[in-house]
Amino acid sequence: MITISDSARAHFKKLLSNQADGTQIRVFVINPGTPTAECGVSYCPIDSIEDSDIEEKNEDFSIYIDEISAPFLDDAIIDFVTDELGSQLTLKAPNAKMKKVADDAPLIERVDYMIQTEINTQLAGHGGYVSLIELTEDNHVILQFGGGCNGCSMVDVTLKEGIEKQLLAAFPELAGVRDLTDHQAGSHSYY
Repeated sequence: MITISDSARAHFKKLLSNQADGTQIRVFVINPGTPTAECGVSYCPIDSIEDSDIEEKNEDFSIYIDEISAPFLDDAIIDFVTDELGSQLTLKAPNAKMKKVADDAPLIERVDYMIQTEINTQLAGHGGYVSLIELTEDNHVILQFGGGCNGCSMVDVTLKEGIEKQLLAAFPELAGVRDLTDHQAGSHSYY
């Protein structure tokens, strides 16, 4: 479920050596499956382990995950990175805001999953996001931009050269992508 890099494993081992015997690591998601989902890592004293927790054993310690967070931590990666600015523990959980969908799920669900887990992650760096409004009968994806993308002068490039190319590469059955947002008025246009 969770991949832990060697550097993160060594970092956890060092941290745990200064804790009470039996203390482990807990990984969790606050508000899982929502746009406000936040992932976290904390110490897990032995008396806070619940019967329903899922245990992932490592060589030197265990990671405990509550059963509600577990489906949202599929494919999560914990790393410990050191560069010229210092060291940082990172937790990347692409499914925290939305449960992973099956490969045979309806097309609209698979498209929305990609938008939420990949495309919006890229747009968030510019303060923007995109929402799936509709998948038309002729397989056009209708999107609405928000945040920093609404009114941005580069939105057409983002739509055609970024989002559309990514979606068409992943889903060849799609016919194209259209923007519902009226960027001049900050509202919706007709597609």
